[in-house]
Amino acid sequence: MIVFAILAIGPIYLIVSGDRMNTSWSTARSDSAGIAPNPAEVRESIIQIYAARVWGWRGAVAVHTWISVKPENATEWTVYQVIGWRARYGHSPLIIRTDVPDRHWYGNPPELLTELRGEGVDEIITQVHKASLAYPFAHEYRMWPGPNSNTYIAWVARQVPALRLDLPPTAIGKDWLGAGSFIAKSPSGTGYQFSLLGVLGVTVGVEEGLEFNVGGTHFGFDPLDLALRLPGWGNVKIGHSQTASAKSD
Repeated sequence: MIVFAILAIGPIYLIVSGDRMNTSWSTARSDSAGIAPNPAEVRESIIQIYAARVWGWRGAVAVHTWISVKPENATEWTVYQVIGWRARYGHSPLIIRTDVPDRHWYGNPPELLTELRGEGVDEIITQVHKASLAYPFAHEYRMWPGPNSNTYIAWVARQVPALRLDLPPTAIGKDWLGAGSFIAKSPSGTGYQFSLLGVLGVTVGVEEGLEFNVGGTHFGFDPLDLALRLPGWGNVKIGHSQTASAKSD
């Protein structure tokens, strides 16, 4: 009980402080954060994967993730993501469309989780597209424990190990493997994980380190980056006062 109380400090603090709360989703910012380059000025192919806190109180514990791609010489970005409210109206929550690659997510600024550029990236973009079309939960959505937006990104990452994507502990839903699946590669492709319906499990990988999942709450330790993986906070580097920039929430 003491351990769970300690792990709950992060989410409780963020809720009480209002640090992740927005007054209205309808008026929240959705413009570019200025992270992605202008495709009209950059010829090389680029893949960027972002995470941003979800709207409202849930933002104290969870992020929304998405993939933005720009093939070589393309003048627009294509964004791949799962948006849950579409399922309520009978549509597939999986969306692939031209969009702002680094937009604020209902007022919350995005964090760049990983980026690939240049030679060979066009082939990886093709792999991302093929994996997205094969996503087995394209017509399902459940906020918790999944399948949700983070389930989709984790699925694609497992199919495209060249991404080496380390999803933060705040990416709730990343451990949903499906009702009949219990063992899979870790999202980064550098290890393995055991997951029981996305609510209980463990992941061991070069990129992830050691991470436990209890009820969708993730915690662990990443020796490669000397960082704690904590609920609410995300990845917190030991000896630093703020989350790691490249592997943060």
